[in-house]
Amino acid sequence: MAIKMIVKDPDPVLREVCKPVSKITPNIHKLLKDMADTMYDAEGVGLAAPQIGILKRVIVMDVGDEHGLIEMINPEIIEREGEQFGPEGCLSIPGLTGDVRRAERVKAKGLDRHGNEIVIEGTGLLARCIQHEIDHLNGVLYTDLAEAMYRSDAKEAREREEA
Repeated sequence: MAIKMIVKDPDPVLREVCKPVSKITPNIHKLLKDMADTMYDAEGVGLAAPQIGILKRVIVMDVGDEHGLIEMINPEIIEREGEQFGPEGCLSIPGLTGDVRRAERVKAKGLDRHGNEIVIEGTGLLARCIQHEIDHLNGVLYTDLAEAMYRSDAKEAREREEA
């Protein structure tokens, strides 16, 4: 298990556009494993390679649904539909949450760790996560898209008061 340090905003690496993976090597397999270990250790639902300082088009996600761990190399969104609006956070921006408008359903294609093309379709949280992680590969942070920002602890306190 290799837990990597998560890069925090405003580190300029988070604003870089990542390079496509041209060949899947043992180093890419190690990267995928390290990213999954790091994401789970941080209790996140997604992680993109630039978040650990690697400018490659690689993401991992696990939103706790039937898909389990999703690993995607060179992912791209090929379909979007509908709209959802809600809170989003990021391991690279601790302590903040923002309300972000995203597609409700997306379909993304990419490669798995063996170089086979995979297509993932998701709604709700998975759709949000796919869009968020692919944005990272293009140097876009959710704070660029948020219509409102607030401290995460303030949001949790407000939800407890409303309950």
